[in-house]
Amino acid sequence: MVDPKGFLKTSRAARPRRPAEERVADWHEVYTGQELLPLVTKQASRCMDCGVPFCHSGCPLGNLIPEWNEYASLEDWRAASERLHATNNFPEFTGRLCPAPCEDACVLAINSDPVTIKDIESTIADQAWALGHTPPQPPERLSGRTVAVIGSGPAGLAAAQQLTRVGHTVAVYEREDRIGGLLRYGIPEFKMEKRHIDRRIEQMEAEGTKFGPGVAVGHDVDAAELRARYDAMVLAVGATAWRELPVPGRQLRGIHQAMEYLTLANRVQEGDYAAPPVTAEGKDVVIIGGGDTASDCLGTAIRQHAASVTQLDINPEPGAERREDEPWPTYPKVYRASHAHEEARAGSGHDPRIFSSATLRFDGDDHGTVRALHLSEVEPVHRHPVPDTEEVLPAQLVLLALGFSGPERDSGLVDQLSLGLDVRGNLARDRRFATDLDGVFAAGDAGRGQSLVVWAIAEGRAVAAAVDSYLTGGTVLPSPIGPADRPLKV
Repeated sequence: MVDPKGFLKTSRAARPRRPAEERVADWHEVYTGQELLPLVTKQASRCMDCGVPFCHSGCPLGNLIPEWNEYASLEDWRAASERLHATNNFPEFTGRLCPAPCEDACVLAINSDPVTIKDIESTIADQAWALGHTPPQPPERLSGRTVAVIGSGPAGLAAAQQLTRVGHTVAVYEREDRIGGLLRYGIPEFKMEKRHIDRRIEQMEAEGTKFGPGVAVGHDVDAAELRARYDAMVLAVGATAWRELPVPGRQLRGIHQAMEYLTLANRVQEGDYAAPPVTAEGKDVVIIGGGDTASDCLGTAIRQHAASVTQLDINPEPGAERREDEPWPTYPKVYRASHAHEEARAGSGHDPRIFSSATLRFDGDDHGTVRALHLSEVEPVHRHPVPDTEEVLPAQLVLLALGFSGPERDSGLVDQLSLGLDVRGNLARDRRFATDLDGVFAAGDAGRGQSLVVWAIAEGRAVAAAVDSYLTGGTVLPSPIGPADRPLKV
């Protein structure tokens, strides 16, 4: 703790975003850059170096937050990077994408504003790259053991990097044409520029990890045959079976799953299309869902110059303060506004969300294209429609952001490997991440269910330790979590 009174003398000041009217005109990240180092170092000095740092328990990775806060406050970016990377393979991902449950667990959050942990984390990560503190770490010797990792999202990449660094020969298979999973095609460019993924891939290749994009294991390659070629296999295929909305009119054109829409928008930024095949330009857009994916659709639609955008959330509007049944240090369900909500307010003057609302049906035009959405209020407990509250919204584009229900059932993996599923439809596994088939492990959303990027990386690191132990009889790799740990309700 550099300044014992830092938290008393310095008020919380989050890293500012670029003006809304500026950032909606491009696809660059919403935050300002390196000129804010003095702000970040000052904010890091607010850390109290608590006797019991509850921020550790708030982070699935067990990040050593007080330690790298102290180094950041001293502008010792090398030491800060070492402590940050000791528990997190990809802090530039989590520093941009994680909802920061560590901040709600900060001791300051009991009766004050918490430390800006997420801002400090992303700044340390960016400084590490800028100053050359993230060189490749190839193993000193090879083990002679081989591992196939299926899926290149955060869980798969973390597992692959950990296993490569202890000497195993690792190949990562990805069904899409580029590495990154949902980080690549599900996260908009303005939320995380893909250069962050690209340079990590370059680092991992220099360490020895092999990548095979454009290979759908279960379709292009038989999963059982691939398993026979490797000493172990990690399934990190995510939870990409999206939930449907079974209401009248769902078959109309112009109603799309959110991930279909976001993928096409991201492919424009990758140079695959000159213009998105599905666009919000000039249309009244309705987004159904209240989570991060819905917010990503909102920001994307605004940048595509939608005529209007409305977001429907079936949940009641949260309050500004913690409820009594959500005491510190739990992650509370409070009113939060993303940068996309801020952008929508800047354009229309009001929050684009309609809380406590449910879709009843869609109307179409004579050509079979959606033109309107009927909604009603819902009561807060059972979410049943409230009589006489029906409204009609114009809608020429509807995006379904209703979450995911586990791995895709038709991928071929489950059948070809004769894998079991748990009661929630995820890949069944034991406390060591092992599936029903010897040598096959499951990690990330595929085994856990839809969750956060920080949980995916934590699971990737943990499954790497389990696989290393399976292959060699022991491991030096850290295991931050076990499958019994349940995801935070964020």
